Amino acid sequence: MVIPKSGAQAIKALLALAEAPSSWRSVNHLASSLDLPAPMLEQLMLRLRRAGVVEARRGRRGGYRLAQPPMRIPLLGVLRAASGDLPGADPGASGADPGPMAWPEPLAEEAGPMASRASDRVTELLRARLRRALLQELERLTLEDLLFDLRSARAELSNEGGLLLG
Repeated sequence: MVIPKSGAQAIKALLALAEAPSSWRSVNHLASSLDLPAPMLEQLMLRLRRAGVVEARRGRRGGYRLAQPPMRIPLLGVLRAASGDLPGADPGASGADPGPMAWPEPLAEEAGPMASRASDRVTELLRARLRRALLQELERLTLEDLLFDLRSARAELSNEGGLLLG
């Protein structure tokens, strides 16, 4: 599965909010600091607000902030809110082909139709198993996990070097 562009943009915006969770940040401020188009980010933030990931406040001191602590925001919910659904995550729900996952063709086609159907079935079962594992991992990972990774990456890239250990 490939993370949809809107999902990656939502994660970037939420990480910026998570760094100062009690502060309200305007869309224009977020957009300029993340180098994203403000109208697109506004639409994304509206989807995240409807999903309960962020809260909004109008006015000069308004904007967006996280609706709950980063440790209570699973990545699966963020990606679903941002993208509507995850391509390839649950083809049973949409009836669509998984798409981004490309699998090699079965090697046993010369052995006859029965072997080919059996290998196709095994391949499909593997796809389903991998989708379940991916969804479980996205449900387990939280915004706090990525915030830690962000801080660690910044420490590693700084002039002093170093890596945060948790």
